[in-house]
Amino acid sequence: MGPFESAAWRGSLSLFSSSTEGRLTPRATEPETPSASATAFRRPRLRALPLLVMGIAVPSIFATVALPAYAYRSTDVETSEFAVTLSAAAQNVEVDAAVEGATAGDRDTYDATSAAEMARIAQAARLASYGGPSVRDLLANPPYPGYDPATIVSIAMQYLGSPYVYGGASPAGFDCSGFTQFVFAHVGISLPHSSSAQGRMTAIAPEAAMAGDLVLTDGGGHVGIYLGDGTMIHASTPSTGVKISKPWGSYWFVRVGI
Repeated sequence: MGPFESAAWRGSLSLFSSSTEGRLTPRATEPETPSASATAFRRPRLRALPLLVMGIAVPSIFATVALPAYAYRSTDVETSEFAVTLSAAAQNVEVDAAVEGATAGDRDTYDATSAAEMARIAQAARLASYGGPSVRDLLANPPYPGYDPATIVSIAMQYLGSPYVYGGASPAGFDCSGFTQFVFAHVGISLPHSSSAQGRMTAIAPEAAMAGDLVLTDGGGHVGIYLGDGTMIHASTPSTGVKISKPWGSYWFVRVGI
């Protein structure tokens, strides 16, 4: 074996270690330490890594900030602190005590306007501008030839719902004695414009009373026209006008035209 061969042979043997059994096994070798030139060659690639990260991250940040307003979701707001603040504020709205005390049941205290009341209001509005004949005109030229109880009732019912006006004696506004005076003027009978004066005329027994007679109530302070069956038509009050009701208190009957 030559010198070079022996050196090569020994070099190859150094890679193996002998075992107790006489076999050669590979010897563990330590990694080689990179040379300075190799380290210097790889360093530029490590310096380029942060620049790559910044090139990706910075545009992503700007894209996030520039999201349009319509990109929000309602679920995001509902679960946010802002939504919780709004919810708390909405629950603390103060309500006026008068409004708070009003309930749907309060509406039951208001009465619906009846059909009869609506008709009375319409009649009062229509007759408020009455421009027909007055009591004097009717007495001068009665539209009916003479007294008849049924005619008196028929005339009186034409003015049901007329407005009440103190001292009035026309459909534009009646008081109680003005109403009876106007009705009887249609058959040529003149009555004083006074309930007490009308009450001093010929009185009749209650059992003899018939439709068309006068009814004096309230001690002679109020007068109406009897309709029979315990009812009368009369100019009642400013709030009701001419209406039908039952006589009240102590009352008596007077017959006109006999």
